[in-house]
Amino acid sequence: MQYTLTSAHVQHLTASLLRSYLKLKDFGRSCPAATLLAVLFSAAARLCSLFAAARRLLRAPSHETVRNAVAAQLSGIRHLQRRLNKALTALLPAGLRRRRHRLAIDLTLIPYHGRPDDNDNELLRGQAKSGTTHFHGYATAYLIRHGCRFTLALRYVERGEKMEAIVKDLLRRCAQVGVRPELLLLDRGFWGVGVIRYLQAARCPFLMPVIARGKKARTPGGPSGTRVFWGWRRGGFGTYTLQETGKGRKAKVSICVHRRPRRGRRGKRGMEHLVYAWWGFEPSSPYAVSQLYRQRFGIETSYRQMNQGRIPTCSRDPAVRLLLVGVALLLRNVWVYLHEEVLSEPRRGRRRYHLERLPLLDLLLWLLHEAERLLGVVDETSTQRPIPEEFMTADRQHLFCNY
Repeated sequence: MQYTLTSAHVQHLTASLLRSYLKLKDFGRSCPAATLLAVLFSAAARLCSLFAAARRLLRAPSHETVRNAVAAQLSGIRHLQRRLNKALTALLPAGLRRRRHRLAIDLTLIPYHGRPDDNDNELLRGQAKSGTTHFHGYATAYLIRHGCRFTLALRYVERGEKMEAIVKDLLRRCAQVGVRPELLLLDRGFWGVGVIRYLQAARCPFLMPVIARGKKARTPGGPSGTRVFWGWRRGGFGTYTLQETGKGRKAKVSICVHRRPRRGRRGKRGMEHLVYAWWGFEPSSPYAVSQLYRQRFGIETSYRQMNQGRIPTCSRDPAVRLLLVGVALLLRNVWVYLHEEVLSEPRRGRRRYHLERLPLLDLLLWLLHEAERLLGVVDETSTQRPIPEEFMTADRQHLFCNY
């Protein structure tokens, strides 16, 4: 027996999810919540601004009305963040709750070319990217499980916040929905005494890359600090005590060094060192540690998919930008849920997934088609000159070459 999943089903599921958990309200008679969602879905699918999406939809309200309707739904970053986190885990299957899973935590930076809206702490500084060194930062927690790679938590990051506080908030949110870390995979940006001490106190096993710090091998006296591990002739295990500058706090971790031939770099030969810090579990070999950490790269894929549906904006309000990031992640979670609960093929053992049945871009196009069916589409524009007569005739075959 076969069933059919249509664009109307996807639109109803997504709209119900957003209206229920984001508490969307009607903004006057000209912009009810259903109309606002249609404009949002159209902008996400076309990767255009809300202004451009409203102009393309025939019966959509003006762009100023849409902007005011979005602003009316906002009630502060913290309150909006709680609503988005509830929506992210609304479709989480019950079988994944109350169990331990491998989780990944990472920080994504979205380039920003303007001034802060309220205070300078809204923007983070980093290496130059897309012509700027200022960014809006968002931290996410990601479930690592075949076919169920949900984004579990989202957090807005301000300048000056400690990394251990970010990790603590994300893990607390995951625990509230019943997901606890069996193993936590972190980016190198979380390498620090504070994060390590907190995870060890929380009895949370973790794995993260080590940042090379200290004197280089070419300096007199040889390498120092963590650069010592880059001088190993063969892979293996060791220990290292990390000390915080100025405060005297220390943290002891286990070190794993995996040596492999260089890959993907033209003109460079020889061996490269992959150095990891781990605690709370027993790895079998350096190669196994390297393969285990590769599972973290799925969170980078979630950011790429988020950008496929993240609505661009010129707004300086960080709450508006957080809303658009959260909507993009919600659309991705809907896509993961449909493949897990509807499009997968049950069988003995692990389910078989058919990602070719509904790619993420197709899901966005389905939402665009439903928005255009609801509000119509503008397929004409005014001109300053008359239309040539040859384009007005029914037979225009002479305008094209036949091959």
